[in-house]
Amino acid sequence: MQTQELFNLSPALQLMIMGLIVAVGPLTWVWLKSRNAPVAQRLRVLTLVTLFLTFDLVVFGAFTRLTDSGLGCPDWPGCYGHASPVGAVQQINAAQAAMPTGPVTHPKAWIEMIHRYLATGVGMLILTLAVMTWLERRRIQKRDAGPSQSAITTVRASMLNESSESSEPSEMISRKVDISAWWPTFALLWVCLQGAFGALTVTMKLFPAIVTLHLLGGMVLLMLLKIQSTRHAHAQGDLSPVPLQSATRALLFATVALLWLQIALGGWVSTNYAVLACTEFPGCQNSLWPAMNFREGFTFWRELGAGLNGDNISFQALTAIHYVHRLSAYLVFASMMALAWKLYKIHALRSAAMWLLGLAVLQVATGLGNVLLGWPLAAAVMHTGGAAALVVVLTGIVCNSRSASQTVSASKFSSSRLFA
Repeated sequence: MQTQELFNLSPALQLMIMGLIVAVGPLTWVWLKSRNAPVAQRLRVLTLVTLFLTFDLVVFGAFTRLTDSGLGCPDWPGCYGHASPVGAVQQINAAQAAMPTGPVTHPKAWIEMIHRYLATGVGMLILTLAVMTWLERRRIQKRDAGPSQSAITTVRASMLNESSESSEPSEMISRKVDISAWWPTFALLWVCLQGAFGALTVTMKLFPAIVTLHLLGGMVLLMLLKIQSTRHAHAQGDLSPVPLQSATRALLFATVALLWLQIALGGWVSTNYAVLACTEFPGCQNSLWPAMNFREGFTFWRELGAGLNGDNISFQALTAIHYVHRLSAYLVFASMMALAWKLYKIHALRSAAMWLLGLAVLQVATGLGNVLLGWPLAAAVMHTGGAAALVVVLTGIVCNSRSASQTVSASKFSSSRLFA
């Protein structure tokens, strides 16, 4: 029996062309929408479009995983050495005949390849974003007196009162914001790393640690693009950083850290298929503390379904994976509720607070739906989408906030320079 090659780069060029075709539509829309706008505005629009499509890619990646389509094409980057399942009909037919509900079927092959086409298209958009940013940087360097003035945009910022983090600006001053080309460059390097993890996901046969890292990498890419879009908004004067008191800012960073931990735990639950280890709430297996094997459950470097001794993973280990994620969810939800309450009192962040509140409630609802309804596909996909949206919202809040004491000190310094 002939062994299927795990890597076959022969369709790589065709896949790049497919990615370019996927990217042409968004690029054309951006050009038509902002063809008369400055380059900086075009960069901002392109960043937002790329962020939106990356969010879609993360959600479709969850759909691919949850429909067991991750091995729909058992090689990488193509499908049995072809750029689409059309060219691999014979191989897919043979695999499907041998195992009708197995990992390789025609629907699963198409789901897997569509995911790869979308990923390549997002990569093309990020490449375009990086190239456009560097070209704009060179243009500004030539225009300005020296390289120290490159990519610097003057925006208007507010001097804020020391007494309240929600006070209105009392005086307007000038401030310089550096629009760096390194952010899109780093995003480009990161999407290449994501491609490598995508390849390992297939070639290592859904190795749980690799699949979880691949999910986290997609979330990091969302974070990087949100940082860029917020920086563009600051540079164009559409947003000004909002001062937060030290306690609120500490709660914000704690909530962000808890969210990332929870996403990692959720990825570990999903990649180990531990969702149905507990099918009741608030207890699990008729107990508030069921039998669990933490050592086996959180041994990270092992194959899918494998236990500590090479045998099948125990049910107690799956229970531990599930229950730790559930216990952590209580803490994350409480932290988000407290943060949403504090941010709602700040007029400039009230909308973000409402998004945070709504998404937190959605996560609880979809999480309960997964447990009580037997892991329905719609709830599971929405659960991943909600986590991705929380990454975007919380990253935006972090980027659009400053320490109240630092903002006031900077304002005083700038004012003394202005009136010196």
